[in-house]
Amino acid sequence: MNAHVREISVALALGLILLALAIFADSFYQPQPLLSLVTGQAPALIVTCGVALVMIARQIDISIGSQMAVCSVCTGLLAAANWPLGLVLIAAIGLGALLGAINGLFVAVLRLPSIVVTLATMVTWREALRWQRQGAFVNLPDGLQWFGMSQTHGQLTIVISALVVLFLLGLSTRHLAAGRFIYAVGSDVEAARLAGIRPQLVTFLVFVGMGALTGLAATLHIVQSPQVDPNSGTGLELKAIAAAVVGGVAISGGRGNLWAVFLGFLLLACVSPALIHLHIEAYWERAIAGAIILAAILADGLEKQTARFSHPRTPSVANG
Repeated sequence: MNAHVREISVALALGLILLALAIFADSFYQPQPLLSLVTGQAPALIVTCGVALVMIARQIDISIGSQMAVCSVCTGLLAAANWPLGLVLIAAIGLGALLGAINGLFVAVLRLPSIVVTLATMVTWREALRWQRQGAFVNLPDGLQWFGMSQTHGQLTIVISALVVLFLLGLSTRHLAAGRFIYAVGSDVEAARLAGIRPQLVTFLVFVGMGALTGLAATLHIVQSPQVDPNSGTGLELKAIAAAVVGGVAISGGRGNLWAVFLGFLLLACVSPALIHLHIEAYWERAIAGAIILAAILADGLEKQTARFSHPRTPSVANG
C-alpha cells in the first residue's frame, strides 16, 4: 500500500479538480476545446517522460527547453525547404539525439555535474538561436500543419503518438533490462558496476534518449501552428521536472515510474485551465503549482524518515 500512496494522492487531487470543473464549469468538457487543450500538452508529456528517466538515473537536464527551441526551428526550416515529412521527423529526432549526446559526453565521460553542464548548454543553445534568428519566426508550408490532415484527425494523431510513447517507455522501464539498468545506476552506481552494468554508458544513453524525445516532441509541436516561434520551449524544463517530482520520481534517483509521472503531469496541466474556467485570477497558478510541488517533496521527506525509523540500522559489534 505504501508504494502506491503517492499515486493515490495525486489521483485524488486530480479527481477533485476534474469534479470541481464538472460542477462549476462544465464548458471545460466540450469536446473540441478539450481536445485542443490535450493536444497542446502532448509534446510536453513526451519531454516529461524523458526527464523522468534522466532523474531516475540520478541526473538532471535543464537544457530541454533550449533543445526544444533548436529542434523546432531547424525542423521548421527543413519543412520550409520542402523536405518530406518523414525525413523532417527523422532529422528532428537525430538533431535532438545529437544535442543530448553532447550533454551525455560531458556528464558521463568527463564526469561533470549534470546541473552545470545542462545549465551551460541551455544558455548556449538559446543564445545561439537568438543570434541566428534575431527573433524571426519560421513560416511553415501549408501542407505541414496537422500533418496535412483535418484539424481533428491531426490532433488525435498527436495525442495518440504521445500516449504510445508513454506506453512503450512505461513498459520498457518495467520489463526490459535497459530499464532496470537505469534504476540500478540511479540507486547505487558502484553496486551497478559490480553487477556488470556500465554506468557511464547508461548515463550517456539516457541523455541521448532525452534529446531524441525532445526532437520528436518538437515535431509534434510545430505541426500545430503555421509558424515556429524561436522562443518556443521556454519554461518547459521546469514544467517537466515539476511533473516528474509530483509523480513520485525521487530527486536522489533510483525511484519512480512513468504511470505515476503521467498522473503528476495531468494534475499540473489541469491547474491553469481550471483557474480560467473557474474565473480565478491567473496569478494563483504558480502559487498552486508550487504548493503541489512542495507537498510532493515533503511527502518524499516524510516517507524517507518513516522508512528510516521502521528499519533502524543494526549497530555493529565494534561499536558495542
